[in-house]
Amino acid sequence: MAEILIIDDDHGVTDAIATIAGRLGHKVASASTFTDGLGLVESRPFDLVLLDVRLPDGNGLELLPTIRNSIAEPEVIILTGYGDPDGAELAIRSGAWDYIEKPSSAKQIRLAIGRALQYQVEKTARQDQIPIKRHGIVGSSGALERAIDQMAKAAATDADVLLAGETGTGKELFASALHENSKRSSGDFVVVDCTALPKELVESTLFGHERGAFTGADRAKDGLIHQADGGTLFLDEVGELPVDLQKKFLRVLQERRYRPVGSQKEYTSNFRLVAATNRDLEAMVAQNEFREDLLYRLRALAITLPPLKERKDDVEELALYQIERLCKKYDIQPKGFSSDFFETLRSYDWPGNVRELYQALEKALASAGPSPVLFPKDLPTHIRIALAKGSLSKAAVAEDGGAPHSLISELLSADPLPALQVVRDTAMDQVESAYLQRLLSQTNGDIKRACDVAGLSRSRLYHLMKKYGMTRRT
Repeated sequence: MAEILIIDDDHGVTDAIATIAGRLGHKVASASTFTDGLGLVESRPFDLVLLDVRLPDGNGLELLPTIRNSIAEPEVIILTGYGDPDGAELAIRSGAWDYIEKPSSAKQIRLAIGRALQYQVEKTARQDQIPIKRHGIVGSSGALERAIDQMAKAAATDADVLLAGETGTGKELFASALHENSKRSSGDFVVVDCTALPKELVESTLFGHERGAFTGADRAKDGLIHQADGGTLFLDEVGELPVDLQKKFLRVLQERRYRPVGSQKEYTSNFRLVAATNRDLEAMVAQNEFREDLLYRLRALAITLPPLKERKDDVEELALYQIERLCKKYDIQPKGFSSDFFETLRSYDWPGNVRELYQALEKALASAGPSPVLFPKDLPTHIRIALAKGSLSKAAVAEDGGAPHSLISELLSADPLPALQVVRDTAMDQVESAYLQRLLSQTNGDIKRACDVAGLSRSRLYHLMKKYGMTRRT
């Protein structure tokens, strides 16, 4: 028996689906609003959610990432009475299992529910049976676990893979882990950094060259494609590959044959390609900066790595891992942490992602010197300045919005005086509440705009809205 949630304000549709699911032996819950659906998702583990697009207090597609990020990571079927190709694309890109129009026949609904639940069962079984070598990938947030699950599926095949994501999200770590979990793990993992290749040497670096092929070629040399034979070729920042070389590389991908510079003979290389980029390759295709046929070939399997600001729950685990690693590296005693150290780390958005976090922690360790405890003051100056400015801005918003100060005054005048953490938490609640009211007012409840202004992920914004009992119309 599976747990199914229906979020739809059309009671006729809800009753019909509930009847079908009940006859299949499943337990069904329902909600008719965005807010109520969010509350149920965050309070109970569901195996499947059927989600309407147009809800009285919000767009169901905006709730989809939160559902997918919940503890049970249920599959989601989008329901809509309005045909919308762009909405269908957004739903699928956001992780929806299917996108179906209302009204649908009972047979269609039964099939969609059955297939989604079958996939959920098989996905859980795969996670239980296949131990994944993480190869330094740290974290347990829903966003990261989904990327790891995709990586595990890719590792079980021999298809080419495209890793997308911001700089510093760990694309090379994922590529290495993919290699280590594949049947090619005994072969070489060959890294090609396209940004570091001199333009005039890109072709010879990849394909190799014969003696005398160009000035300075005093001997024949094998290329990196040859070295990757039987293993994995990792092409980092593939968007930097020169346009004139993309056609040649496409042929190599299609046939796994290449010709060294200056050679009349072709050679074969049985490599598996993993490419990575932090650029929008589709936009580059539109601007004739990247070949469309090469893009189609690269993204046989595509995995998008989440930025650190969307996996704040992993920050403490990442920090502990890195500090322990650095202490061992420099042979120093393990460090402790002040009570506000991790909260400070979580408050920063980390535009440089995990790479920036690790560099900041190394600086903090050096700044702390022999001190057994790390404090926020040990972090790099630019991070502390950014947090200070953000704190002052929020305080100004709270003051303009008329945030109540009476409760703080009462706490400060109480005898005995409460713990500092109590006062701090109360003040932060007042500031956050006032800020959210002003934010939702200024953006007219537009969740995407609100996230951009506040620098929050959708799931974090929804969490705060629920915490303070707000809706988009607040």
